[in-house]
Amino acid sequence: MSNEDITLTAGDAEVTVRPGQGGRIGGLRIGGVELLRQGERYGCFPMVPWCGRIRDGRFLDGATVRQMPLNSPPHAIHGTARDGAWQTVRKTADEAVLSYELVDPWPHPGLVTQVVALAEDSLTLTMSVEAHSSSFPAQVGWHPWFNRNLGGQDARLDFTPAWQEERGADHLPTGNRIDPKPGPWDDCFGMPGGVDVTLTWPGQLELKVASREEWVVVYDEQAEAVCVEPQTGPPNGLNTHPRLVTMLEPLEATTTWSWRRI
Repeated sequence: MSNEDITLTAGDAEVTVRPGQGGRIGGLRIGGVELLRQGERYGCFPMVPWCGRIRDGRFLDGATVRQMPLNSPPHAIHGTARDGAWQTVRKTADEAVLSYELVDPWPHPGLVTQVVALAEDSLTLTMSVEAHSSSFPAQVGWHPWFNRNLGGQDARLDFTPAWQEERGADHLPTGNRIDPKPGPWDDCFGMPGGVDVTLTWPGQLELKVASREEWVVVYDEQAEAVCVEPQTGPPNGLNTHPRLVTMLEPLEATTTWSWRRI
């Protein structure tokens, strides 16, 4: 099938899916109000086959050191799939299934599948990575850019992480876990019971970002947006917390955003 834009609807919720632009969610409108920052770099893009930064773009793949392009010098950031064209496998009024074949510069052939399922009060994103032949380390996650302001007061962010990954001068975790510090953040947090973060636009909307995964990066250093990024491991995780994808065991993760008017 083609990789043209897809519009999903459920109740007064509407989602734009952009397979040809990195498999990203281009927009989420509730009652006509756009929740995601607009622009070709924004919306919500899948992070795969890694999340956040890899130190110097290098990771250990078995006994082999792999080098990824330094797209955020001196590091490699957010995987390769957000720069590629995904294909639409199937679609209905409220669900789309996309796929992306892992290709160079990623050294291992594999298939990424993303399911986008919209309900009247929630959006569920599920992503899996399968190995075609050789096993490889991988991560998956999502990078949504939620608009800080929807026309009223700025969004309030509420969550209770068990720890914060100490961030070094190179923006990567040092390996030390510290008590959570006040923002603004470009930081990774641990939530062993699963990601549970609430964004509240006072008098307008409450939106909860949930996932069974225990890692979340929060980035709110830009005036326009707040990013809440559930993922299967921390930044530089291909080196520090690798998850092995094999032909028999794919890597899969899900996040659900649920909302209600207030």
